[in-house]
Amino acid sequence: MKQALIDVTQRIAQRSAPTRQAYLSRINRLVNRPPGAERMGCANVAHAFAALPGGDKFRVVAEKALNIGVITAYNDMLSAHQPYEGYPALIRDEARRLGATVQVAGGVPAMCDGVTQGLPGMELSLFSRDTIAMGTAVGLTHDVFDAVLLLGVCDKIVPGLLIGALHFGHLPCVFVPAGPMSSGLSNNEKSKVREQAAQGLVGRAELLKAESAAYHGPGTCTFYGTANSNQMLLEAMGLHVPGAAFVHPHAGLREALTREAVRTVLSITRAQRFLPIGRLVDERVIVNAMVALLATGGSTNHLIHWVAVARAAGILIDWTDFADLAAAVPLLARVYPNGSADVNQFQAAGGPGYVLRELMASGALHADVATVSARGMAAYAEVPALDGGGQLAWSALQQISGDTSVLRPASEPFSATGGLRLLRGNLGRSVIKTSAVPEDRHIVEAPARVFTSQEALQAAFKAGELDRDVVAVVLFQGPRANGMPELHKLTPPLAVLQGRGYKVALVTDGRMSGASGKVPAAIHVSPEALAGGPLARVRDGDLIRLDAVAGTLEALVDPAVWASRVPATLTAEQAEVNAHDLGRELFAGMRRNVSSAEEGAVTWL
Repeated sequence: MKQALIDVTQRIAQRSAPTRQAYLSRINRLVNRPPGAERMGCANVAHAFAALPGGDKFRVVAEKALNIGVITAYNDMLSAHQPYEGYPALIRDEARRLGATVQVAGGVPAMCDGVTQGLPGMELSLFSRDTIAMGTAVGLTHDVFDAVLLLGVCDKIVPGLLIGALHFGHLPCVFVPAGPMSSGLSNNEKSKVREQAAQGLVGRAELLKAESAAYHGPGTCTFYGTANSNQMLLEAMGLHVPGAAFVHPHAGLREALTREAVRTVLSITRAQRFLPIGRLVDERVIVNAMVALLATGGSTNHLIHWVAVARAAGILIDWTDFADLAAAVPLLARVYPNGSADVNQFQAAGGPGYVLRELMASGALHADVATVSARGMAAYAEVPALDGGGQLAWSALQQISGDTSVLRPASEPFSATGGLRLLRGNLGRSVIKTSAVPEDRHIVEAPARVFTSQEALQAAFKAGELDRDVVAVVLFQGPRANGMPELHKLTPPLAVLQGRGYKVALVTDGRMSGASGKVPAAIHVSPEALAGGPLARVRDGDLIRLDAVAGTLEALVDPAVWASRVPATLTAEQAEVNAHDLGRELFAGMRRNVSSAEEGAVTWL
């Protein structure tokens, strides 16, 4: 096993010992209680099961059958979640075959960042994660369940469900994915049309036609953004039925995998191989998720989300842990925006199973962890299929990549180091996704142009004010300021400037989308400007150096001048805009109480 993997894991375990032990003690107190139908008062039991069909009611109360709770993020606004509409009936049918009962314990909100990009709704996006975690808790707090199935796919939904489930760590849990949409207009072609639209070369009709050809049916968007990174990480954590991540929603195999999720969660209850999620998700499993993210050049959002996920299990990680792992983990995948392939091509080339097999074989992954599959991590290096009799079976993956432009072995990686880097300097700590950025753009040194909103940057671009080497600094986009929206709408204009031959970079305390690509972006700058972070000291014309090779982010300003500057402040008018309309008032408490990005932007501590 790679020494860096051992060292980081041990460091995390030592740092987390008090909080992890307290967490496990709480789980142990809850594990040993009688089942809900025996523990609760008669009126409680009657209410809990009043709506069950008579046979199921008798089974769970009199026969003490196992009762599965389902938390679903179904809605038909999200293409990725629309397929979940029929899952409860399918799950009930399979559970009855196995002598168990099922209740949909609750639904959680699920918003689409693609709909809200660049709009006020995006300011609720990050906080929706903790809202989903609380919604999960509300559903499970009825406390009559022996196991849980969690139905969710997209950006904040999976981390929110996972945080919520870990607060019920005494329950066995399995995540049930729905799969990606079929391939449409290629991601590269879509991006070209976006850049043309940013320059005024095509109109709204042409842009809408391209976008609609890219996002055209049920399933997850096909680029390797936050949603599909979620699925890769759940495979690496052993929380899926092995190989379930990237099977199309309407493939026959998908129904078989969903039915298998019911069998799997029942197999890890008290009656058989008891494995509650709070025990399964230990320090090694968290490290496996971090490694899988780095090895595939996944979404930068997870440098926030998985800090919060780990904290929910009593485990403390930070960006230095990610950085030290990145130095030792090879980049094995090229999926858009890190390459031209979409997630369906990634799956066809070998998918998560190939990545996990290569990582285990090269000593870059903990292979000895518990998983919801009784066969352990080895099962996640296999591929599921329906045999001649229509039964679900797994077989060994092909030895070589199905497409070496998409997946490579650990012995011949795309890069010897992972696709994310930590940047440190007098502007604070931030992260950059290097895997999608051309190597000749890993170092950018240029004068700053400071903005306090993404709209102001777009206006400056349209006015031709940015046609030069420039580091665009966008302030007051952190969690406390406005909920830390993604700034993906800035990608097309900055990409246009870069395409014109200028040295261009973005520096911000906000987020970028998991689809962020070729423009160097130092994001999540912490502390954020509103919390007194040094980013608020930057002025127009300051020379900024972003060096992803050395891992530094610096304002090249005389130290005495730098120290004497009064940080910029959020104007009363802008604060008023951030605080009102479209539901933003309801999240004021979260903005006040949220922790920093590096601490997971957590609102519940």
